[in-house]
Amino acid sequence: MGERLRDKVALITGAGMGMGREACEVFAGEGAGIVALDVDEAALAETAAAVADGGGEIVTCIADVADEAAVAAAVEAGCARFGGLHIIYNNAGVLWRDKDFGVLQTDDAVWDRVMAINLKGMVWVCKYGIPKLIQAGGGAVVNIGSVSALLGDPVPQDAYTCSKGAVISLTRSLAVQFADRNVRANCIHPGFVDTPMQAEKTVSQEWIAGACEYIPLGRLAQPRDIVNAALFLASDEAAYITGAELVVDGGSMVV
Repeated sequence: MGERLRDKVALITGAGMGMGREACEVFAGEGAGIVALDVDEAALAETAAAVADGGGEIVTCIADVADEAAVAAAVEAGCARFGGLHIIYNNAGVLWRDKDFGVLQTDDAVWDRVMAINLKGMVWVCKYGIPKLIQAGGGAVVNIGSVSALLGDPVPQDAYTCSKGAVISLTRSLAVQFADRNVRANCIHPGFVDTPMQAEKTVSQEWIAGACEYIPLGRLAQPRDIVNAALFLASDEAAYITGAELVVDGGSMVV
């Protein structure tokens, strides 16, 4: 096991699969105690087993991040287990291509639910988690945005895009509000990541080949690519970085 996060505790949302599960395994492997949140009980159990198999420590909390009371309870449960909190990793999010379209087509319920999970969920985690970071003497917040927040798309998912744009503003505000209490906040903008959420696209090798033509590094991102960036931002190696946006997209934004 590594020691980049030794003696730290990390709360990770959307921990049941994809980038969230990867983050739990990687952060635990670097010495962090893990407080794992997800709404999917079965997936969360698989994450817990993977962390335990690797020798890590984890407590799981079944919670919908859009539910303020559930988030508050999860933060308290995690702190009760480990004695504090040092890292918030806001990874939970949804992208519904079958019902999130442009502004002319997307209905009210979809807008509200996407915003509740992708944006308000981060707000609740920060509302209850940041005071714990302050009590610990400081810490790091890592928010997952998206390159979708940085450009337009001829095939829009506007609720998702708007929620991720708001994540940028939230991150900057957190960075300014809490800098004097040694709390840093940064945002990662992944490009296309090969996760279960993207399975409808990645089942097609033809689609993958076409997508990779527009990525200078020539491949889709894997969860570890994003998690490695988050690990850096969460660690003391990034002690002088706050309010930043890190694009992790294989170079697709520069062509």
